[in-house]
Amino acid sequence: MLCFVLLLALAEIQAPPAISKEAERIHRGAIVIDGHNDFPWKLRTKGDSSFDKVDISKSQPEHHTDIPRLRKGGVGAQFWVAYVPADTARTNQAAHQTFEQIDLIYRMVERYPETFELATTAAEIERIHRKGKIASLIGVEGGHSIENSLPLLRIYHRLGVRYLTLTHGDTIDWADAATDAPKSNGLSDFGKEVVREMNRLGMMVDISHVSPATMHAALDVSRAPIIASHSSAYAVAAHARNIPDDVLLRIKENRGIVMVNFFSGFIVPESAKMMENMFVVTRQIRAQHSDPEAARKAVQAWRKANPIPPGTVKNLVDHIDHIVKIAGIDHVGLGSDYDGVSTLPTDLPDVSSYPVITQELLNRGYTARQIRKILGQNLLRVMRAAEKVALALKE
Repeated sequence: MLCFVLLLALAEIQAPPAISKEAERIHRGAIVIDGHNDFPWKLRTKGDSSFDKVDISKSQPEHHTDIPRLRKGGVGAQFWVAYVPADTARTNQAAHQTFEQIDLIYRMVERYPETFELATTAAEIERIHRKGKIASLIGVEGGHSIENSLPLLRIYHRLGVRYLTLTHGDTIDWADAATDAPKSNGLSDFGKEVVREMNRLGMMVDISHVSPATMHAALDVSRAPIIASHSSAYAVAAHARNIPDDVLLRIKENRGIVMVNFFSGFIVPESAKMMENMFVVTRQIRAQHSDPEAARKAVQAWRKANPIPPGTVKNLVDHIDHIVKIAGIDHVGLGSDYDGVSTLPTDLPDVSSYPVITQELLNRGYTARQIRKILGQNLLRVMRAAEKVALALKE
């Protein structure tokens, strides 16, 4: 009898949540915008950057992302991330590989024109969404990709890049990361110039991955609203990758947005505690391996040997609740990190899962108008504001 009860409880945990007609109506009437998907890097490392080997028009269960599941999830716009590891800067390969990743995103849009269309403005997102396509935008994850060069930053913008994450896991010459030793007490003078140039270009400043000092420095400098493309609330889960309350208050003043990350290690309190040294361990493992593939496998082995509680959508929405409480309903969105993380909530396994979030928000008393803001309207507002600042700075 006890075994039967345990099996029944397990089945209830694993069963996908039912989506009500009201949640479905709200979800399909919104523009769902995800601030961060790492599929381009996953394709590079697992599929030889080939859409022949990984044809996402068909089911790809070994990945979090494919077109059928994007459609099922109701995704209206996606920031595809041109990420390359920070250690590529040591061999002067960061920009080279970043250009290849941008090219990969272009090739994806060109390969599946019935599904994707490149967008560079908020208005284009809305236009493409009205056509029934998924607006595809580009973000570059990590300031190492500009190789200390403002001309490179400008070239990325001309290619369609609409946000730059100031660091990834490693501190760079001009910006301090959340998970590495500081060099600049936030931003160096050059780092501040990078932020100013991003404002002038209309490229959104992304403070995911950076230290609190860097967050504050970016907020001090930026004339446009900033984003955290894939971060959660530190007060809910105490991981260095999350945003502390004093920064949330400044993001409210700045009119920016925090797009909540789905990684269990950042949103489940117990998992965050277990993962607090994740970036340090990853850096140590990579230092021990000259072959990037061997390093990747070693990191995977470490993660497999250190499993974390996955949590559920309730953990994710706890972060949304907290950001709304501190910063307000206008300053929160979604930045999944799909295909860039190892563990996800049990009911958010892939890009088909966004309606589950809508249902949980509805269960907690959010109105349809509030839900539409969280799903995408807040990001559209921030992007429009960045565009407006850029125009003013050009006058």
